[in-house]
Amino acid sequence: MLTIKRFENNAVFENCYIVNDNTLEAVIIDCGAYSAHEEQQISQYIKDNNLKIKHLLCTHAHFDHIFGNAFIYKTYQVVPECHPADKNLHSGLAEQVAIFLGENYTKEIPSVGKMLNEGDSIEFGTHQFSVIHTPGHTPGGVCFYCSEEKVIFTGDSLFQMSIGRTDFPGGNYRELIESLNTKIMTLPEDVQVYPGHGNPTTIGFEKQHNPYLTT
Repeated sequence: MLTIKRFENNAVFENCYIVNDNTLEAVIIDCGAYSAHEEQQISQYIKDNNLKIKHLLCTHAHFDHIFGNAFIYKTYQVVPECHPADKNLHSGLAEQVAIFLGENYTKEIPSVGKMLNEGDSIEFGTHQFSVIHTPGHTPGGVCFYCSEEKVIFTGDSLFQMSIGRTDFPGGNYRELIESLNTKIMTLPEDVQVYPGHGNPTTIGFEKQHNPYLTT
């Protein structure tokens, strides 16, 4: 059984997830922690639950989802993992912050470690995630699916009754819709969906109510 803890981070209420099983091995998905308080909440949770961080996973490399990667790398010596198509976006975090927030970002950005491609497996404890490439919000957008527990982490590809924006550089609306319809909406209806913003949902609910995916 998986334990899933959600943290809402930074000004756009990005969802960071810490996921572990009974071995206490854990993965962090989309660490958008920006303030010292947000970093402290995450580190305290890890300490209180005696978790061992095995992976730092990125559903994509937009700034609000990777703010905390430097903190995680410095604290736990775990390097970020993302799809190769988003590697340059990750290394360009400072440029993203300057463009979108008009601020200077001075923290050292850790280099991406393992590249995550379609069909790869991410192992921790007695569980594994399958990597599903869902380009469209960004070229390297991915989802992390655990078939055993029927949970999927969709980043900014799929939200409750919505989908990710495609008007940013590298976005592609048709590509995102195709990705979701052919790879995500084909999953069992009782799969729990944990998105990059907002509340959890299910595949079945989105099939019935998501206006972008119901035709």
